[in-house]
Amino acid sequence: MDTSRERIIHFKNATLHQPRASQPGAFCCPFFPTLSDRFSQSIQMNPSLLTLDDVVHAQTRLAGGVRVTPCAPSARLGDLAGMEIIVKHDYLQATGSFKERGARNALASLTPAQRARGVVAASAGNHALGLAWHGRELGIPVTVVMPRQAPRVKAGRCHTLGAQVVLHGDTYEDASAHALALAANQGLSYVHPFDDLAVIAGQGTLALEALLAEPDVDAFVVPVGGGGLLAGVATVVKALRPDVRVIGVEPAHAAGLAAARQAGRPVRTATLPTLADGLAVALTGAHPFAHAQAFVDDVVTVSEDDLALALLAAHEAHGVMLEGAGATALAACLAGRLPDLSGKRVLVALTGANIDPANHARALRRARVLRAEQVAV
Repeated sequence: MDTSRERIIHFKNATLHQPRASQPGAFCCPFFPTLSDRFSQSIQMNPSLLTLDDVVHAQTRLAGGVRVTPCAPSARLGDLAGMEIIVKHDYLQATGSFKERGARNALASLTPAQRARGVVAASAGNHALGLAWHGRELGIPVTVVMPRQAPRVKAGRCHTLGAQVVLHGDTYEDASAHALALAANQGLSYVHPFDDLAVIAGQGTLALEALLAEPDVDAFVVPVGGGGLLAGVATVVKALRPDVRVIGVEPAHAAGLAAARQAGRPVRTATLPTLADGLAVALTGAHPFAHAQAFVDDVVTVSEDDLALALLAAHEAHGVMLEGAGATALAACLAGRLPDLSGKRVLVALTGANIDPANHARALRRARVLRAEQVAV
């Protein structure tokens, strides 16, 4: 019988040469006969859910345009967490964030007429960077609308990449409303940062890469803002490895998905300032929520102290200057928020490294004080 790695490789090779399924959920593969009863039934009940086929085809669109980032065990982080941690280093993308996966797939899916007119998006930064970078690569005009308090490093880089940058409002919701108005007035295609199936499919390629590199794991831990990455990862994992737990992690100061799961639908929640500013979304997307309800096993929250300590741990273990959002999944592992994973093999997505150096330095100082207090106790 094939090992998990061999079956996943067989699956990828077979799907890349198979015509696209005409109906959602219609895809099957002889090398993976058990595309999870839960997965298949969920697709049949809700045809708006993505299939594994959608993500595999997104991967073909991204080939040569998005980096295949390293995925490897981290002994130092594993020792700190009490589990075997395998890190997916997706902050090593050209723009410093996983977000360019979804951005590139959305841009590559446009019609020629839509490409000529251009796109507009609202973003706290990383989605905007992904669109700006790949818009330049593909020759597609990009306008990005950011809240006024968006990190300056992200706004400045978008401008350098050739995007038109508009600062509007105090929240993501303010920026989004303005971006939608621009789309209507100027005939631009609106590319939502997370509530867009093409974006979600692109984000799911992170999980395809990770499972090809490390198929024998017990759980996959993913940061959550609007839920696009979690939705894409969960779609892949539950299709290929239904036994693997998928866990979303969000900051307690912006716990939109936890609130949505409790209410049974996306609900607007209050957000507070957080180190994970890229995850500060007040309303979970409808598409991500549907995928989370179908495929996600658990959602946990982390505190601001947890986030600061995770930034310090990542810096000391790998010399990387992660942003808070990029270290959120790691924070849950280090802070003991996932006790059932003790001693298990756990994939952890480190997803972004776009942070103002001064803010990162302040977070590390805070974390060192917290660590000293913990040792003293």
